[in-house]
Amino acid sequence: MEQQNNNGPWENPDPRVWDDTTATAKLFECSRIKALADERDAVQKKTFTKWVNSHLARVSCRIGDLYADLRDGYVLTRLLEVLSGEQLPKPTRGRMRIHSLENVDKALQFLKEQRVHLENVGSHDIVDGNHRLTLGLIWTIILRFQIQVIKIKTEDNRETRSAKDALLLCQLSSVLKIQNYLLECGEMKAQVREKRKAIEATQSGGGDLGGVLALQRRLSTMEAALVVLEPRLVELQREGEALAASHPGRALEILLPFEQISEEWEALKRALQGCEDSLTVAGRLQQFIQDLDNFLSWLVKTQAAVASEEVPDSLAEAERLLNQHAALKEEINGYEEDYAKIQAASDLLALEETEVPYLSLQQWLQKLDAWTCLEKAEHEREVSLRNELIRQEKLELLAQRFDHKAVMRETWLNENQRLVSQDNFGYDLPAVEAAMKKHEAIEADISSYQERIQVVVELALEMESEGYYDTKRISAQKDNILRQWELLTELVRARRARLEQNLALQKIFQEMVYMIDWME
Repeated sequence: MEQQNNNGPWENPDPRVWDDTTATAKLFECSRIKALADERDAVQKKTFTKWVNSHLARVSCRIGDLYADLRDGYVLTRLLEVLSGEQLPKPTRGRMRIHSLENVDKALQFLKEQRVHLENVGSHDIVDGNHRLTLGLIWTIILRFQIQVIKIKTEDNRETRSAKDALLLCQLSSVLKIQNYLLECGEMKAQVREKRKAIEATQSGGGDLGGVLALQRRLSTMEAALVVLEPRLVELQREGEALAASHPGRALEILLPFEQISEEWEALKRALQGCEDSLTVAGRLQQFIQDLDNFLSWLVKTQAAVASEEVPDSLAEAERLLNQHAALKEEINGYEEDYAKIQAASDLLALEETEVPYLSLQQWLQKLDAWTCLEKAEHEREVSLRNELIRQEKLELLAQRFDHKAVMRETWLNENQRLVSQDNFGYDLPAVEAAMKKHEAIEADISSYQERIQVVVELALEMESEGYYDTKRISAQKDNILRQWELLTELVRARRARLEQNLALQKIFQEMVYMIDWME
């Protein structure tokens, strides 16, 4: 019983237990690498800021933050004008993002016209303040307008100044290369050392199943890391030798960090060899546990994805989610073979004598029951998304119908408003009486049109109640139609009042004419 209690964390069926053993080492490794990368970026940013200010000084301009001050495109345009001696398109006024994108686009287009190759650099990257791409853009500008600007001129002063600028830039480039090399050596050394320490920390746990599985996982991870690191190590060695040859005065400073990396590399390989030597338990049990762990990890992740309660609010969003779910369903179908293999392997293990406790194995296998739940949840999610897609398609058809009717109603309202705004009643009683009959016909037509207005309103209310994504626009157009309708009814009532007054006046005139005729 005491021996069983002293077993490693891998005896525990919960996979999160053994993950905690390497969390600290991984966290330190990531933080160290990030610190070194940030230090390198800070050096490059400071150097490039000084270089940009040295040229902007010619036009009484200056920047404080390289990433922030280039975002609006104005400073970038001025810098290119100073370097090229050419006039670029005038920057667009305004502080909105679209103005910044347009200004940066002008600058990038100018560089392309100068046959400058821009690798994966877009205007949105500069406007968003992307550190890496902003530094890359400035370095590309330096290469184009400083190093390649050396030309033989007949004017001595001009030739001397250009050569001096190019020489200073060459020196700057050399310093940056050495600094970047030393920073990368530091990153590489930290990675190799931390990986070696992580391996050494797990070597003592290889006496039980948990320790063996931990070593297997560590070995698999480290071998994959070595495949990635080794080409970088060879490339770093070549770079160091080239820098030492071109800078013999700093050769010791350049080569010493790589020697330290080589020592750490050899220690890492010895640690890996130690892991391989300690792996004496290998077979179906370990492979089964590993496959089971991977499958369960995927199962948990996929359950969370399938259980997503994200509801689309538009037709495009519904189509996107349904396509995303289709890809997830295809992935689940691809794991059916793995599930069958694990079930078959578990049946074999039940017939064999193994070192794994029966209760622990059963606890692991019980988690496979989630496969059935996953299939059910996947089907329910697909049905839900398809129903929502149908609903969104109906809403989109309603919106198209609303837009068509709304345009027709607005046109009709505008035409009738112009019609009832005209007071062409005539100048005698018959003409006014005819105008009154015409007005009554207009009133009847307008009154019968109210049902069509109500249809548009009901369409808008239905879309609002169903949660149409563009409800704000629909509501605004509906309200505008109602306002135009109220205005039209007011104009009709006012015109009738004027027409009745005119009719009464014409009747009075007619009686006066009759009296005059009688008196004569």
